[in-house]
Amino acid sequence: MDTTTRTIAYRPDLGILIVRWHQDASLPVLQADYQAMLEVAAEHSCARWLLDVRRRENTDPQLSAWASATFYPQAAARLLPQRLRLGVLNSTYIYDRFRNDPAHQQHVAYMLAPERPFLVNVFDDEGETTRWLQEA
Repeated sequence: MDTTTRTIAYRPDLGILIVRWHQDASLPVLQADYQAMLEVAAEHSCARWLLDVRRRENTDPQLSAWASATFYPQAAARLLPQRLRLGVLNSTYIYDRFRNDPAHQQHVAYMLAPERPFLVNVFDDEGETTRWLQEA
């Protein structure tokens, strides 16, 4: 499934949903992208997602707040009994900037906390991301 902002592909050989954003977008567009991603994942009963956000440098902190506190918990509940695993493929530069930006810090910390109903890990190498997603 392609749009101008992203590509969504289910890889049955890997058991992974791969979402690649090609550019930044407004909050409503990204929220629609996330909903489309969940629909494809639910269709394939796939709770292992590779999210390639390397080209999304300027994400609004509102997206981080919505994704961490609303979208990911809802997605995790919808995909039960599987535990949602999110491998976020990002550049070190962008990830460090988000992790150190006060507007994003609390949301990043929330998403990475192990007690969430979903697991999140951030990578800068696609092979490592894929291997982590296929663990357990």
